[in-house]
Amino acid sequence: LTPSSSLALARLLHEAGVPQGAVNVVAGYGASAGQRLIGDARAGKVVFIGSVETGRKVAAAAALAGRPSLLELGGKSANIVFADADLGKAAKAAQGAIFAAAGQSCTAGSRLLVERSVAAEITQMIAKGAGRLQLGVPTDAATEVGPINNRRQFERVTGLIDAGRREGAQCVTGGVSEDPAHKGGFFVRPTVFSDVDAQMTIAREEIFGPVLSITPFDTEEEALHLANDGAFDLAGAVWTRDVFRAHRVAKSIRAGTVWVNGYRALSVMSPFGGMRGSGFGRSSGIDVMREYTQSKSIWMETDGDATAPFGYGPDDMT
Repeated sequence: LTPSSSLALARLLHEAGVPQGAVNVVAGYGASAGQRLIGDARAGKVVFIGSVETGRKVAAAAALAGRPSLLELGGKSANIVFADADLGKAAKAAQGAIFAAAGQSCTAGSRLLVERSVAAEITQMIAKGAGRLQLGVPTDAATEVGPINNRRQFERVTGLIDAGRREGAQCVTGGVSEDPAHKGGFFVRPTVFSDVDAQMTIAREEIFGPVLSITPFDTEEEALHLANDGAFDLAGAVWTRDVFRAHRVAKSIRAGTVWVNGYRALSVMSPFGGMRGSGFGRSSGIDVMREYTQSKSIWMETDGDATAPFGYGPDDMT
């Protein structure tokens, strides 16, 4: 399903006059096209962006073929809000973090960890904002949240919403759209769960849909434990007016990218990538130059007798 955007890019490159063969797009299944590309002797590096399960298969195939790989995989990013934060700004950013692209983003802020004393207040603010977001088709200029990409993913998202309800989380707003205009489409309304236990399925699995889990905490130590207790380490955020706490928490969150009093600011000048279940390697910043190059040592003999052992001349060996 994903090659459509790559094919569109290839068409634009062709129209711009990029020489044929400089960029090639091969659409196909991993077991056939992907495996063939990884195994080809001309492949210098394998880069994959996608699910954890497929990423591990790609890395294993690349290793067997003797190819280095770079993986950017899943995320379950923790967005931490302390009681001293600007709650209005934090709530608005939390909506953008999870509902943009209908939650179909690896850096989606799908876990909101909120200090207990303000959890009810920020939950109400986010739920109210979520209810006002315009759900619709991407071609409509008024649309703020589009549909899920395909049927299988739609069924996964709705299945996890059902799991959240079964496991005792409180669904404050959202669920499958019942608007007649959305009938037959894969539309999921911006969904907010409160009182989510850290061990619930919706708090641990990447949903890849517009579903936010809100979990309260009491101390900074508990917030960090919750943030780092999972299989993914791609991104995270901390909201506080305490500059010392901001530095402490940002340093302690185990993630490749951490924002302070903001979310989703990205630049090609800054390294991007994850750890553990979120993959390895960096896809931007100066680090990406190291990913696509290899260091090489060339020793140039400048003394007269280049054949002498260990670089010493005959007089030195007596």
